[in-house]
Amino acid sequence: MWVTDDAIANWQAEPRLTPGGQPYYSDLAIETGLMLRMVFHLPLRQTEVLMSPIFKLFGVSLAVPDHSTLSRRAMNLKSISKACSLSAGPAHLLIDSTGLKIYGAGEWSWEKHGAQARRTCRKLHLATDAVTGMIVAATLTGNEKSDSSQVEPLLSMFEEEIDRVTADGA
Repeated sequence: MWVTDDAIANWQAEPRLTPGGQPYYSDLAIETGLMLRMVFHLPLRQTEVLMSPIFKLFGVSLAVPDHSTLSRRAMNLKSISKACSLSAGPAHLLIDSTGLKIYGAGEWSWEKHGAQARRTCRKLHLATDAVTGMIVAATLTGNEKSDSSQVEPLLSMFEEEIDRVTADGA
């Protein structure tokens, strides 16, 4: 990794001519942070922490975008937001569900003190695009609903053309 003179010169954002807050970091700075995040498989907070020592090691005095700035500006970047859209053409959907434990009022004390109580569970049913991994539809039901009963509601939420649907036993 290296930091070029051009990158240092373009680290700060150009002044905005429209009303609103002025961005401090250029798109290049945000892309640099997001690239480091992707390469090292880091959460945004750890990406922020990683960038400071790298710049110190190189002897470059650049301000590091904080994790909330990286997150907020990521979807506005044309190079990033293209990866967050559905693939072109008919979609291949993956459908599955998972159980969620719901703690109601006082249930944590029953757990803590050992008293038996009826456990409240919900099922989260998800449909994801197989290419991008984006969640395109979701339903939340009680534990009494079967997985197969939610296939039709999930498919009806998705407005694009569907090529294939892959699911488990449902």
